[in-house]
Amino acid sequence: MKNIKNVSNGPKQPTKIPELDVIDLEKDMDVPSDAAESQEADPKEEPPKRSFLSRLNIHIVLLVVVVLFVAGIIYKVVNFGVRVDLDEIFADGPGEYSDSYDMILPLLDESQNPIYKDYSQGSTILAFGNAPFADDRGSKDNLVSLMEKETGATIYNCSIAGSFLATDVQQLDVENHPWDFFNAYWLCHVALGNQEVRDGYLQALEILGGEAPSEAKEVYDILTSIDITAVDAIVVMYDGSDYLAARDMYDPNNPANIATFAGNTEAIIELVNYYAPNVRIIVMSPTYAFGVNEKGEYVSSDIYKPENQDVLSIYAILQYTSCVSRSTTFVDNIYTTFNEDTAKKYLKDNVHLNQKGRERVAERFAYALNYYSDRAQESSDSSQPD
Repeated sequence: MKNIKNVSNGPKQPTKIPELDVIDLEKDMDVPSDAAESQEADPKEEPPKRSFLSRLNIHIVLLVVVVLFVAGIIYKVVNFGVRVDLDEIFADGPGEYSDSYDMILPLLDESQNPIYKDYSQGSTILAFGNAPFADDRGSKDNLVSLMEKETGATIYNCSIAGSFLATDVQQLDVENHPWDFFNAYWLCHVALGNQEVRDGYLQALEILGGEAPSEAKEVYDILTSIDITAVDAIVVMYDGSDYLAARDMYDPNNPANIATFAGNTEAIIELVNYYAPNVRIIVMSPTYAFGVNEKGEYVSSDIYKPENQDVLSIYAILQYTSCVSRSTTFVDNIYTTFNEDTAKKYLKDNVHLNQKGRERVAERFAYALNYYSDRAQESSDSSQPD
């Protein structure tokens, strides 16, 4: 195979270097000659001094920002929850509640027309409830005794100490829930002659024995000897015990669920309206009561929520709603009779009424009972022949 080589046939010629154009940068950039000369560093000239801000390190700036941020958080924490001087706030006296849930209605006939009756003298009333009516039973200082004095009516005390408005269960279960028989709803059944309930009531007394309420047999005897359809009025009042025991407030699926505070109220109204439509019903809300925290301290019942329930005022408002739905008189004891600002004046502990408290509630009951007395008198006079 023949090797191919670059062979020059003629004599070698010297390599020609291409001509290069020299570029004048100062000319192209239009830089003045004196500026160009100034750009040349003078080795003897000192460098310009840097300002203070130019010497700040970015890390120092960030550190200052973080310090200020942390200081702001500490200030907020230290000043959070500072106690307020209540004496200074109430220097001019306690505040006033502008709203009242009072709803005073007369008895209504079948056509929902008002029937004005005079309850001032000679009327007969049944009182259902717990401690407010049951405390100091039979004494002249008892709330029922004071209500009789205020109204002139004969009031039968059918209250049971230690009972609740909300029952344990919806159906009677004497073996497991004997205390349910002492609830106002089932007591009305006793008065209406429900033999199953009457028998269960007596059985509950046997099961409880010495733990049964001391007044339970007396109440039974009253209710079995009186004609509930012939009484003039029924008053129902339970204190804040249901709230303190975290009993259920209401059942959205069953407004008349007797195992709830508001539902039992509505069930009583429904029962009495059906079997004794000529009886006026007056529901009195719980009076203001203080909650009790884990340390046993009294706290505002508008803040403290026992277990999974709500504040006491919600119990009362839901009860009011049940009365509205049934066109029934409701007396607001939680805001109007007295309230959180004045409660200590009327309570001997966190929930039980003292003497002033009983007198105040008795006045409010008389107010509701006789609210339409003037109209009743006018109706009576107009019916008289000339």
